[in-house]
Amino acid sequence: MYRVESESEDGAAPGFGAGGRGDLPPEAPLDMPVQDLSRVPVSPADAVGYVGPLVQRRLFLIIGSFLFGLLAAQEMFTPLQSDGIDGIDAAFFLLFFGLFAWIAFGFLNAVAGLFVLLGRGPVPVVARSRPDLPRGRTAVLMPIYNEDVAAVSRRLAAMTGSIDRAGAADRFDFFILSDSHERAHTAEYLAFRRLREDSGAAVYYRRRPRNIARKPGNIAEWVRRFGGAYDYMLVLDADSLMTGGAMIRLATAIEARPTIGLLQTVPQLINGQTMFARWHQFASAVYGPVASAGLRWWSGTEATFWGHNAIVRVRAFAESCGLPELSEGSLLGGHIMSHDMVEAALLRRRGWAVHMVAMPEGSYEEFPPTMIDHSVRDRRWCQGNLQHLRLLGTAGLHWVSRLQLFMGASAYLTSPLWLLLLGAAIFEQLRADFDGFVLISSGWLLGLTFLMLIGPKIAALIALRMDRDLVCQLGGWPSIARGTLLEIVTSVITAPVIMLTQTMAIVDILRGRQSGWLPQRREAEGLDFAEVTRFYRWHIALGAAMMTAIALGIDGTIWTLPVAIGLLLTPATVWLTARADVGEWLVRRGWFVSPADHRRFEEGPGEAPELVLEPSFAIARGR
Repeated sequence: MYRVESESEDGAAPGFGAGGRGDLPPEAPLDMPVQDLSRVPVSPADAVGYVGPLVQRRLFLIIGSFLFGLLAAQEMFTPLQSDGIDGIDAAFFLLFFGLFAWIAFGFLNAVAGLFVLLGRGPVPVVARSRPDLPRGRTAVLMPIYNEDVAAVSRRLAAMTGSIDRAGAADRFDFFILSDSHERAHTAEYLAFRRLREDSGAAVYYRRRPRNIARKPGNIAEWVRRFGGAYDYMLVLDADSLMTGGAMIRLATAIEARPTIGLLQTVPQLINGQTMFARWHQFASAVYGPVASAGLRWWSGTEATFWGHNAIVRVRAFAESCGLPELSEGSLLGGHIMSHDMVEAALLRRRGWAVHMVAMPEGSYEEFPPTMIDHSVRDRRWCQGNLQHLRLLGTAGLHWVSRLQLFMGASAYLTSPLWLLLLGAAIFEQLRADFDGFVLISSGWLLGLTFLMLIGPKIAALIALRMDRDLVCQLGGWPSIARGTLLEIVTSVITAPVIMLTQTMAIVDILRGRQSGWLPQRREAEGLDFAEVTRFYRWHIALGAAMMTAIALGIDGTIWTLPVAIGLLLTPATVWLTARADVGEWLVRRGWFVSPADHRRFEEGPGEAPELVLEPSFAIARGR
């Protein structure tokens, strides 16, 4: 029986060796100063001087979104001018303009992605080859927090085995970075010892006695203690999975381009069992290629970071990404929670390029199994993304980095704004001398709104015709058609639920209630209906109030019927989508089939799919 103790303050694990094949390697300290966000840093010469068509691409999206928003808001505003214009009308105009421009941006991004994929032509069979091994050393970091130890061990065993079969076990070291409670330490440590004994690659484990600053604090502590021994770090989440070939491709790609600080992959969703997880697994497989192609098309060297399934140059990260703690005395203070987008912005601020790359296969993650689990995670992301509003004034940020930080916050602010728009439209209807609901005052505007919302899905289906292999993995076109229709219906029903959930989260945050840090549930067989009803009681109450207003015949409320129905159906929707047997039943009958239903974690020794790099960016020029 092992004698298990927590790591001491200086990082050594009492009772166990700290060097060689011990619990931890010899320390190699690397300075990681906390950044002063009020001053422009002394940066190296701009490593990303090549811009090419990026300016035109970004102007296309920004100006196009602005014009669509202005056109729609003007048409909406026309009937309101009959009784004069006042401040309420102006506020309604600005609200509708901003929200319509937001959905127009998503539409234009999908259109751009469609033309990128059409321009590349039919997708060939995934090219596999034996990649050259990187010269530098890479640390694979998996931060964990009260996770299912057996599941984490399975993923790590798969990855260490894959990197060993690829012949690169001497180039990649794996670190389990635990922030778990002390009561979880024994199980974690014993699992680590078993994993290390069976692994061909070096595996290390440490548990922080004080989990300061959550995941970014966990990573920063590793950089300051061990970062000096490694050229790159491949950051994972506890539910991440990557093949050895994919890890090698990333390491060789960043090694060949010395001015790149970060390469972010687009992970594919796997292991979904419930209807909710399989729904998102299907949607990601169908709509993801177009969306990510559009994102890569305009983001270029100012891409973002999602905090996992990405490789980072260690010294670039250390010199750029020491995160300060925001003042607690003000709203949204404390440690920076949504650290990933901020770190990408800080890397670019120092002159390092940040790219997103497409990888046909090899980079995977899992999705929350139920709407409740998703809302718990989303609540934490909401608070973190709203913190980005405080960081928009950071000195020296690239303007695209500021835009992405603003978009990250806006992704949550749109929910209360849509709810506010709905209320404002009813209010305008009640006070205006206008025969008809303002929201459908123009038939072509209703059609344009429908196009903006459904257009990205149409673009994805058009692009899918270029990838026969993916079509086969999705079950063929009849299965894709069924799945898409069910996905649209499910999205419509759940949209009001998500809107109100995010609105309530923002209200909680503005009241000063912190998110906390709860362990994530990765698997579920189903939920108790009473639990679901209690969790969503406010959704049911609002839905009942809206249905009452409709029954009383209050002007304009009839058009809120879809929202009211979605809210009233919340318990049934959440309960049904949380069932694993429903998810399995749908897939057996050809609904929500995804590539993950056919994929195994297998590859030949050293073989890996090629990375898809945007040719017009600096990454393809050896920069």
